[in-house]
Amino acid sequence: MAQAATIKVLCDGPLAPALPAVGETFKKKTGHQVEFSFAPSPVIHKRIGDGETADVVIVQPNFLAELAAKGKVDPGDHPSFGRIGIGLAARADAPTRDIKTPDALKQALLKADTIVFNNVASGNAFAKVLERLGIAEDVKTKVVRTEPGKMYEPILNGSGDDIAVGTLTQIRTDKRLKLIGPLPPELQSYLQYAAIPMTDAPNMKAAVEFVRFLFTPAVKAQLDAAGVE
Repeated sequence: MAQAATIKVLCDGPLAPALPAVGETFKKKTGHQVEFSFAPSPVIHKRIGDGETADVVIVQPNFLAELAAKGKVDPGDHPSFGRIGIGLAARADAPTRDIKTPDALKQALLKADTIVFNNVASGNAFAKVLERLGIAEDVKTKVVRTEPGKMYEPILNGSGDDIAVGTLTQIRTDKRLKLIGPLPPELQSYLQYAAIPMTDAPNMKAAVEFVRFLFTPAVKAQLDAAGVE
């Protein structure tokens, strides 16, 4: 405990409902404190590019490749420790809807007054779902694209048959929202997450230990419980 460190982890926002509990488990096991700073992967990428440092970075793998090219993390293959699926949300008092099949999803979207999704990875993936369903042009006038984290505001402030698209972890933990359901398996996309110490990590030993800890069975169980596969 005398050698306990406080490590800073820059982490993508959809993992916010899951990782604080993992950090507490890590602290009990090792004595090391974990301080998380959550933001969208593009924002973390920019912050690091602007000179911010941390011990560990957890983002989508394509951003790690860009950070490695800049010398911020070591190059190489960095396996994912978890993934998060995409789902649809409505206001908490909205009626239950069925989107278990592509056709059921298509009908729900055609009936909706507003469809809101962000302008980063999960939103871009859902835009492709609309194309695959063949309704991108049909729903074009009711689509609203937002910044990350702001896709729920239009439906919470609305009063119609409004639908938002987001990560399952965030929808499930927001009591203002009702999870309509995950995307059907045939249309589901996942945000993959990898973790790596930064090359200039102030607490490199503890950082490496934390990254390895993310792959242990105990953490896998915690992540599963929070909706991270």
